[in-house]
Amino acid sequence: MTASREIRLASRPVGEPTPQHFELVETTVPEPEEGQIVVRNTWMSVDPYMRERMDDVESYLPPFQLGAPMDGSAVGEVVASRSAAVPVGATVVHFLGWREYAVMDAAAATVVDTALAPAEAYLGALGTTGLTAYAALTEVAPVRQGDVVLVSAAAGAVGSIAGQLARKLGAARVIGSAGGPLKAKKLVEEFGYDAAIDYRAGSLAAQLAEAAPDGVDVYVDHVGGDHLVAAIDALRHGGRIALVGAISTYNATSPVPGPSNLFSLAAKDANLRGMLINSYFHLFPEWIGKAAGWLADGSLHTELTVAEGIAQAPSAFLDMMRGGNVGKMLVRL
Repeated sequence: MTASREIRLASRPVGEPTPQHFELVETTVPEPEEGQIVVRNTWMSVDPYMRERMDDVESYLPPFQLGAPMDGSAVGEVVASRSAAVPVGATVVHFLGWREYAVMDAAAATVVDTALAPAEAYLGALGTTGLTAYAALTEVAPVRQGDVVLVSAAAGAVGSIAGQLARKLGAARVIGSAGGPLKAKKLVEEFGYDAAIDYRAGSLAAQLAEAAPDGVDVYVDHVGGDHLVAAIDALRHGGRIALVGAISTYNATSPVPGPSNLFSLAAKDANLRGMLINSYFHLFPEWIGKAAGWLADGSLHTELTVAEGIAQAPSAFLDMMRGGNVGKMLVRL
């Protein structure tokens, strides 16, 4: 029997999680049944949506169960197979992360081409991270030629791709918001933003007015709260907002009030639309077809923040939630 380690949810946090809410457990890997595969995970993803799953509330994904292994996107190598469709040696992406080995039905895994891009790219630019940016800017809040685009959490996993994609889709000016001078500098120098707002450096609204004196046409929201309020105020007639996330609210211990300026969207004939990436999986082939070429020719710049080993997965998650990453936060197993 092969030994494996996994991270389980030890208790449900109230407010901000701490390392005590996670448990590292050693277990054994069962033999695969007919139609199943065993995957040795090589990379796993930690993402903001996982914080909501730590609460025992109904949502679009079921909550993590106490005392059970957590899950999420991962990529790895098939080391045992009882499926003709997925042979030993294949590299697959799946949803049984937070563990070193995973046993699953072969149908739950997707074989990926590591000649096209490294395996870890399928958790970042070629995974749901990149797809989220693409769906947000083509379907949810589509960019039109000459638009001014604003992206919050712009140095993060989705935001660092969204800014570059907005430019490729015809935006005339792309503005990003991030926390701290180093991230703000990266937005302009490495991720192709025209202007960067350091929301820790002063009034968000005042900085946005300086960066976009005539307003914005598209806003990709990953933060909620004061960012959403400022974006609504700055939105031009016919503007579009994609509600991707609201990380500023995930650790709240009481209901978070909505923006007080929400109804001003009516006078602006503007659109505010939420999105679940599950609704846009049909765009994956289209997105990978474009993004793989951009990665190969260097016109799409990506960065990873990497933690080493399954034991560091909780710390990586907590660090990501506090904004400690640039680009995609991954754990190498």
